[in-house]
Amino acid sequence: MKKLFVYLRDYKKESVLAPLFKLLEAFFELFVPLVMASIIDRGIGVSGNPDMGHIVRMGLCLLALAAVGLVSAVTAQFFAAKAAVGFSTKLRQAVFEHIQGLNFTNIDKAGTSTLITRMTSDINQVQSGVNMVLRLFLRSPIIVFGAMIMAFTIDVKSALIFVVAIPLLTAVVFGVMMITMPMYRKVQSALDKVLGITRENLTGVRVIRAFHQEEVEERRFREQNNTLSHLQTAVARISAVMNPLTYVVVNGAIIALIYTGAIQVNVGNLTQGEVVAIINYMSQILVELVKLANLIVTITKALACADRVAGVLEIPTGEGNESPEKGKESGSASGEKDIPYLEFDHVSLTYQGAGDRTLQDMHFRVERGQTIGIIGGTGSGKTSLVNLIPGFYPATEGTIRLEGQDIRSIPVQELRRRVGVVPQRAVLFKGTVRSNLQWGKPDATDEELWQAIDTAQAREVVEGKEGKLDAEIAQNGKNLSGGQRQRLTIARALVRKPEILILDDSASALDYATDAKLRQALKEVEKETTTFIVSQRASTIRHADRIIVLDDGMIAGMGTHEQLLENCEVYQEIYYSQFEKKEKEA
Repeated sequence: MKKLFVYLRDYKKESVLAPLFKLLEAFFELFVPLVMASIIDRGIGVSGNPDMGHIVRMGLCLLALAAVGLVSAVTAQFFAAKAAVGFSTKLRQAVFEHIQGLNFTNIDKAGTSTLITRMTSDINQVQSGVNMVLRLFLRSPIIVFGAMIMAFTIDVKSALIFVVAIPLLTAVVFGVMMITMPMYRKVQSALDKVLGITRENLTGVRVIRAFHQEEVEERRFREQNNTLSHLQTAVARISAVMNPLTYVVVNGAIIALIYTGAIQVNVGNLTQGEVVAIINYMSQILVELVKLANLIVTITKALACADRVAGVLEIPTGEGNESPEKGKESGSASGEKDIPYLEFDHVSLTYQGAGDRTLQDMHFRVERGQTIGIIGGTGSGKTSLVNLIPGFYPATEGTIRLEGQDIRSIPVQELRRRVGVVPQRAVLFKGTVRSNLQWGKPDATDEELWQAIDTAQAREVVEGKEGKLDAEIAQNGKNLSGGQRQRLTIARALVRKPEILILDDSASALDYATDAKLRQALKEVEKETTTFIVSQRASTIRHADRIIVLDDGMIAGMGTHEQLLENCEVYQEIYYSQFEKKEKEA
């Protein structure tokens, strides 16, 4: 929680004023029993002749105390709410920005569902905790100990009951807190799992229905939901014990006060009004301890959630860990003239928690403006290889250099600006065609947009929509076909005119004719662009300057189409599975 206090820095004034006004309310509230005692002893009296003037004056005094207390409470609530909401807003923004900076390894390790839970439900719990602390954390103890002190000013013997009752109540409250705090962490973890299953079902609803697995998924969700329900019920039962126990202790203390007070009144050491005042103080303690008990439950939840939120902020981002100078030196050993544009120097990749390396000893050089085709069987590591270039995953062994500089020493923002990626899964965002295409270049003109659209063979898609560039795109591009989404994602990458263009199996939904037109158009793109084309179609990459053939995470062959057909068995197997062998004879 301490790490999160930095986000309260801009709300120092509100964080001080809120508890101060609550203390002001508490001090006025402590005078109420004394005024009541005065009304009973001096106003009503025991002679049967009430002093109406005194009763009216004390009644007006009670109204004044109530009015001042109300104003103080409302003011305190205003400042507390302003601080809590402002704090949660800044914290949520910080968590979101931090997540944006995480590399794929850390996102995979944390899990999408838990990141969503921590940024929404957990931060809401922390917000409630901050609000309640600012309002009640000082007020309740002041009322409890203030009431005890005021009771001592009335009668020491009767007030000794407070000395016994308050430690008992404290033990109950903090005992329950110590038991429930770890349980609340388990509840939030179970909520993560429920959210994960829900998200998986919503994103995969078509697959579930296609395989008629609705009942299986319902059962899986029900099991996890029941686990969450049982955990919540268990922690709720323990938390529910707090109020009855505090009521038992406080009401037992009130019985003892009435008994002791009756004896003191009979011997003349106390008046009836003073007994009522002492009982009122005990009742105030009861009310405040019930509030404090509920506050402790809220704080317990908030602390558990705060630890989880802080855990996200502690995940290291994907920023480079080497200085630019060191990165430069690593590529200059063989002299400036020998430095290639992009170099994989014995690079290997092992995913977090994986038993074996996904990529092993990737070693090759790429010159500026070349087109590199990457092909291989399913699971051979094609996507993993190109994901290393923009730094989505850090290489676990070896070095990747861009113009002689280790990419880990290049600021992430600069590296991503130089690389344009079209991922395997075509993702579009809710908005318009224009807003989606301008992701890579916010100030792109209409001419630049149409140029990228033409290159991506998407003109008919855009012109066929009402509004053209301003046509609405649904969330995830649900109002477009797979091929249309792919062409628009290619256009989005082309708008920024990147130095390196990565097409990760981005034409899989296109027919052969459109694919051929796309490849021809890409050739006419600025010659300085270095292009990586990942595909399972040999026809898509056969005209590349160089083709890298992967097999089980290793390079099985490298060269032109003709060279690989002669000396690479893996490439031959892929090629002749797609084209009849008589092509070779022809």
